Amino acid sequence: MMDNLTIGFAALGGGLLLMAVRVQIGAALGIVSFIGIAAILNMKAAFGIVTAVPFYFVGDWNLTAVPMFLLMGYVASSAGLTAGLFHAMRLFLSRLPGGLGVASVGACALFAAASGSSVATSSAMARIATPEMLKYKYNPGLASGVVAASGTLGSLIPPSILMVLFGYFAEVSIAKLFVAGFLPGLISALLYMGMIVGRSIADPRLAPALDEHPSWSEMRAALKEIWPLPLLIGGVLVGIFTGIFTPTEAGAVGALLAMVIAATRGKLNRAVLRTAFFQTLSGTSGIFMVVIGTVLLTRLVALSGMADFMADTMLSLGTNDILLIVMIAVIYVVLGMFVDSIGLMLLTLPILLPVVREANMDLIWFGIIVIKLLEIGLVTPPVGLNVYVIKGALGELVTLQQIFRGIWWFIVMDIVALAVIVAFPQLSLWLPGFMQ
Repeated sequence: MMDNLTIGFAALGGGLLLMAVRVQIGAALGIVSFIGIAAILNMKAAFGIVTAVPFYFVGDWNLTAVPMFLLMGYVASSAGLTAGLFHAMRLFLSRLPGGLGVASVGACALFAAASGSSVATSSAMARIATPEMLKYKYNPGLASGVVAASGTLGSLIPPSILMVLFGYFAEVSIAKLFVAGFLPGLISALLYMGMIVGRSIADPRLAPALDEHPSWSEMRAALKEIWPLPLLIGGVLVGIFTGIFTPTEAGAVGALLAMVIAATRGKLNRAVLRTAFFQTLSGTSGIFMVVIGTVLLTRLVALSGMADFMADTMLSLGTNDILLIVMIAVIYVVLGMFVDSIGLMLLTLPILLPVVREANMDLIWFGIIVIKLLEIGLVTPPVGLNVYVIKGALGELVTLQQIFRGIWWFIVMDIVALAVIVAFPQLSLWLPGFMQ
């Protein structure tokens, strides 16, 4: 007869196996958690937990931020508020070496901040920016890799769905997480831009210079086209930072503001609303399925004693924060090759949070580190979800091998950004320190 700890690890292994054969993550975690709880307690208790947990979870007020931020992003996208981003960035940045690549980073960062979705950003910008770069003889790896990597910035630059979920499970302020991600997200974007400029200077064949000299009138016209997006993002973030409204309320305010802006520009109609609502319902249900499975796994982890065992094991190797982060980074990089970002974060948090708390590590700082690690996982082979999204969006314009070759330079910049975040915790903690 297996002891509780063995049951817990067997269930976790079974969950990974189910995910490996492409069972939906939420379903996989829910199945193995139910079986594990039944083995530790009994079938009646397992049915009771599986019945009660989804009801209480879905009724949690804090998680209404998830559909609201999704709705904000989908309204902005469906109403065309994100259109013209790349064109505007191109007018201002095309004179730089590798200017179209730099413009792509800026456009992706703004798009991602509005949508909160790495996949949506990569898919949309791949169809706009990459063909334009290829037209001007940019290296295919650079032209596709820049969009795949820059699309991940939506995880760090607030508002971010990953931050909402991390804050919920770690029981930390979502508002502080949003504010904490701003500087690390900006640093990541600047590192991408600097790398593109440096490589373009070293080898002009990667990104041939453009002979473009836009007039001030053209630039002003481009700014008039994209002003709603910075206003939308700024309004949400300023409201959270100043405490005017909570992150949950901010999602609703952002969705309403997106609709008002779209209406004032004559772009809000029944078709836009239908598309936005349908995408929000679909996205929310998919995320909640994963989270419900994770909540059940959390119960199993607690009942089996896995959390205490993992905390004791990892801390026995040393209580140094850097060593602990390195061990956690290895876990995320390896699993990130096979599991999508939301699923990976929610799969690991029930096990890692007790370890981090035992080590007295700041959970806001740890949250930013985790999200940066998840960004790396989105572009790391062999899965690299964003890479496959780019390939699907571009079809035969680029090969999978070209995208993966181009992405490595950005992975290196991500590792540099991660090292900076780890070495200087105040980059993540300075702005939240001004909040109540």
